[in-house]
Amino acid sequence: MELLTGTAVQGNTVALRATQQGHFGITEQETTGEVSGFGKMLMNSLQEVSSYQNEASDLSVQALVNPESVEAHDVTIAMAKANLSLSIAKNVVDRVIQGYKDITNLR
Repeated sequence: MELLTGTAVQGNTVALRATQQGHFGITEQETTGEVSGFGKMLMNSLQEVSSYQNEASDLSVQALVNPESVEAHDVTIAMAKANLSLSIAKNVVDRVIQGYKDITNLR
């Protein structure tokens, strides 16, 4: 394994150093402005949850304004997708928070 020069990475309260090739570095994020790996996947998932919520909201409004233009089952399916995606996102966030608490409580 090849050692890096020690790219500084800021932690929560302790400054960390990336010393191994496999460590997560901040150089890609700084140069492209994009988050990679888990962060990118998480942001894409949250954007998808948001799009399901917006779609359900738009169909609900359209059903109220012009009921003939929207099928009732389309509104029901959109609301079920939005509800399920939000529920899954909430469970993932709860698990991540619980995992963080478990890691910080290890002594």
